[in-house]
Amino acid sequence: MSLSNRELGFVTPKRHSGRLWQNRDYLLLWGGQAISATGSAASELALPLLILSLTHSPVQAGLVVALHTIAILFSNVPAGALVDRWNRKYMMLWCDAGRAVALASIPFALALGHLTSVQLYLVAMVEGALATFFDLAQAASIPRVVHKEQLPTAIAQQEVTGGVVTLLGPSLGGMLYGLAQLLPFLADAISYIASVCSLLLVRTPLQEKRSRLSSKLHMEIAAGMSWLWRHPVIRTIALLMGGLVFIDDGMRLIIVVLAQHQGASSFTTGLIFGMGGMGGIVGALLGAQIQHRLSFGTVIIGAFWAFALIWPLYALASSPFVIGGILACFWLVDEVYDVVQISYRRAQVPDALQGRVNSAYRLGIYSLLALGNVLTGFLLQSVGLNSTILLFAACLVLLALGATFNRQVWKAGIQAAEEKRGDA
Repeated sequence: MSLSNRELGFVTPKRHSGRLWQNRDYLLLWGGQAISATGSAASELALPLLILSLTHSPVQAGLVVALHTIAILFSNVPAGALVDRWNRKYMMLWCDAGRAVALASIPFALALGHLTSVQLYLVAMVEGALATFFDLAQAASIPRVVHKEQLPTAIAQQEVTGGVVTLLGPSLGGMLYGLAQLLPFLADAISYIASVCSLLLVRTPLQEKRSRLSSKLHMEIAAGMSWLWRHPVIRTIALLMGGLVFIDDGMRLIIVVLAQHQGASSFTTGLIFGMGGMGGIVGALLGAQIQHRLSFGTVIIGAFWAFALIWPLYALASSPFVIGGILACFWLVDEVYDVVQISYRRAQVPDALQGRVNSAYRLGIYSLLALGNVLTGFLLQSVGLNSTILLFAACLVLLALGATFNRQVWKAGIQAAEEKRGDA
């Protein structure tokens, strides 16, 4: 039996209806997150470098990254339920305060000469777990501070910010680490303090008042998973997205191997991904405009056919520059798709279930991300580069066919178009 919006405590909130750049609370949320994300990107590069300098062990450097990912996976499910149960603003404040303390402990221990690999492992796990809580709370809060029609633009701006951070953050981290080992971690701690300050200034309540007391935690988690599975369009998006990220994450390894086969240096390989990042930024900039001009179904189906057509070009790529161009096209389409599907999902999920549904959605995505690299490596070794590319191309064709013949995707597109006409 499904719960009604009233039973879930879902009442349409009053949101800022002016221009997005005049929305004070949105700018505070977005600006604080942009600063802290830049700091995180800098320290993420510096952390394995630091543990290498301490232990001279690539295994331990890989372990610190693995522990960070494990912390994300294990905290994801309970975090979603607690985001819907607790005050989201307070949760984000405590998360960023905790991350500031954790990151600040590294330069403090360095200055005293007592830094150990165990401390770095603990910092990586604490940062990963708190980041999960923060990200889910922040994602659930965005629909509270912007109007429904502004969600695609807000999501697009976040995607653009993420793309810029991905391009500039590691370079900043490398530069700061070169000046002094403690600087990237000190900068990251300061960035979290800046995020705390911006959150303190947010006035809009970031969750609705609950009409009844929460039930047991495991029942709340099950309710979120059940809601996602019973919503035909979001369930379809989750399944399609799972297949896409499974292939997309393995694409990075394929590109590295393909570049090496063409004699590309590590610097040139980095430029390939830089070109891809620029394509992603362009796609994020275009995403909101495309969402306003095309129906939901057209974008979703068109994106998957574009993926299926672009992917086989890797087998024909004649130079690193061509590889970079193909990647830029792929990530451009990927960002347009993300803007459309994320804004749709955030608008459809009731506020009382935002954390749990997003958590269930992310659980499947992160699980398939881990499997994608393992399978890609196995295929590259067993059947070769071109055969692996063609196998993944066939998978993308199947995903495109699945999207094309899914009636719920078409119905969602028609419904969204009718809502746009009604608003006009």
